[in-house]
Amino acid sequence: MSEEKKWYSLRVISGKERKIKERIELELQRNKWNDFVTQVLVPSEKVYKIRNGKKVILERNILPGYILLEADPEKFSGEIITAISNMPNVIHFLGKNNPIPMQAFEANRMLGRVDDSQELREALIEPFIPGETIKITDGPFKDFVGDIKEVNEEKKKLTVIVKIFGRGTEVELNFMQVEKQS
Repeated sequence: MSEEKKWYSLRVISGKERKIKERIELELQRNKWNDFVTQVLVPSEKVYKIRNGKKVILERNILPGYILLEADPEKFSGEIITAISNMPNVIHFLGKNNPIPMQAFEANRMLGRVDDSQELREALIEPFIPGETIKITDGPFKDFVGDIKEVNEEKKKLTVIVKIFGRGTEVELNFMQVEKQS
């Protein structure tokens, strides 16, 4: 009876993680190693950015330059390790030719971050900050410029002070109605 699977950390060239993940998965299928290495993961989270008044969802790597592999420690050996280590753009496993499994709590922390972000509770890449000057792009105050007084992340709303007839007036706007002043 083999023990439970463990996570291993593979160092790769940053920016090539997805391509390498596909290549590893192809290699595992071709050699029928899917029972030994059960998951190949690029740790990433969903974030969004507002571009031209539209919400654009992006996937951002949490650990650039790393891929996590879940494998059965008893069967994860020589041939598989060598095949993966010798792929283009792969640097090495943590532990080189004798990969060291991650501690359970480290793996769970990484996977927890990945799982949390799957629930599209995205974070804004460029958060709004109180005191920052923004331009209103939509609604009755379109083209006005104002200063952020409050940011409500949960409701995705801002309280902005806009000068109307020379007096500061509070206006509540959602994130999609404003853009950062460049």
